[in-house]
Amino acid sequence: MDIIEILKEGAVGSLSSVLNMAKIVIPLMIIIQVLKDLNVLNKLSSKMKPLAKLLGISEDSTFPIIIGLILGLAYGAGVIINSAKEGNLSKKDLYLVVIFLVACHSVFEDTLLFVAIGANGWLLLGVRIIVALFLTSLTARYIDKVLSNSKINL
Repeated sequence: MDIIEILKEGAVGSLSSVLNMAKIVIPLMIIIQVLKDLNVLNKLSSKMKPLAKLLGISEDSTFPIIIGLILGLAYGAGVIINSAKEGNLSKKDLYLVVIFLVACHSVFEDTLLFVAIGANGWLLLGVRIIVALFLTSLTARYIDKVLSNSKINL
């Protein structure tokens, strides 16, 4: 295999991956905008108030978490980026949402994949959620403590 063929295969494969993600991310962004316009996101965020309080995040941060939990990091990242560009999330919220989703994302797909190879799905899911909740709430408390003891704005 020569270098031109390798580069061609890499370029075609990368373009194909980007197009496949765009097929999902673009409609998702449209759906999110429609949900925002219909105030569905506000209603959903208000129902997620206890989770937001536990994690030390704003209510606006719960929607990216929900998307990341269901669809995974790639699609959750699109929602996070969009929310950040709109100014809905503070830096603290961004950090905490990312920490939560690193530990616990794509819960349905990942759990089912591991169950298919013999893992205990409930144990796996429980540990992931507990670790995500623990890390995120611990980090939120640390950030709050650091911010209260300094003049740094996050």
